[in-house]
Amino acid sequence: MTTIRVSSTATVDARPQTVYAIIADYHEGHPRIIPEKHFSDLTVETGGIGAGTIIRFSVRLLGAVRTVRAEISEPSPGRVLVETDLETGARTSFTVEPANGGNRSIVTIETVWTTPGLRGRIERMLAPAALRRIYVEELKMLNEVASSAVRAGAFS
Repeated sequence: MTTIRVSSTATVDARPQTVYAIIADYHEGHPRIIPEKHFSDLTVETGGIGAGTIIRFSVRLLGAVRTVRAEISEPSPGRVLVETDLETGARTSFTVEPANGGNRSIVTIETVWTTPGLRGRIERMLAPAALRRIYVEELKMLNEVASSAVRAGAFS
C-alpha cells in the first residue's frame, strides 16, 4: 500500500472563527470556496454544519470524474474539520490556526489516502501536483469569501 499525503497552506485575512465557520457550513460557506472546475453537485445529505454532516459531491481529478460521499468530523472543534470519504477512507482535513494576534488565520488543507500496487505508484507521481493546484485555488477563494464576510459582518 502506498500512502499519499498532499497539503497546501495559506494565510487568510480573517479571524479563525470566521474562517472556520465558512469551512464548516456546507449549506452556504463551503460551497463558495470550492473551485467549480474541479468540484460539482455538492449535496448535503444530513446535517450541514460541522460534525455529523454527510455530503456528496463530484470531483474531477486527472481527467476522471468520481462521486464522493463523505462524513464530516471535528477532532478539534473550531480548529480542525475532517472530511472522510466513506468509500476509500481518504481524509481531507482543514486546519485553522490564529495568526497576527488572532486577526488573521493560517489555513492548511491536507488529504491523506492509501492506494495499493501500481495504481498507488502512479497516483503518487501524478496526484500531488494536481491536488496542490486545486488547494491553492481553494485557499484563494476562501480568502476572498472570508474577507468579504468580514466586510459584510457575516460569519463572525
